Amino acid sequence: MVDASTSIAIDRPRSVVAGYAMNPLNAPAWYRNIHSVRRLDPHGFGLGSRTAFEARFLGRKLSYTYEVTRFAQNEELVMATAQGPFPMRTTYRFEAIGPTATRVHLRNDGEPTGFGKLAGPLMEMMMRRANMADLRALKSILEKD
Repeated sequence: MVDASTSIAIDRPRSVVAGYAMNPLNAPAWYRNIHSVRRLDPHGFGLGSRTAFEARFLGRKLSYTYEVTRFAQNEELVMATAQGPFPMRTTYRFEAIGPTATRVHLRNDGEPTGFGKLAGPLMEMMMRRANMADLRALKSILEKD
């Protein structure tokens, strides 16, 4: 099992932070490894909607589709995929820590198969490092004035 959890405080209200971070079309701007995103459902984004991602991780090109499994506006977003060598769930939680500040919690967890299973501990460490870099990029974008 791989379970990489990170968090960061951002000096912006929860509605602003969550509104930006919960929109998958913004992901390429703050996720270093995500190169493109495409919504697969024409009815907007919410519970049950699907989004296709193109990314690179550990030197490999990855294509995967996430489905929203839990959605609470400005509070929580959980997306999961069951395809590929590493079925994964990504969870975002947004916690108001003051009138103008938000703590973002980002967690990736899943059960790798094949080679990924052998490299699990290394993969978890690299995911945690990449997630922290992505959260710092999110903070930089949202705190820019």
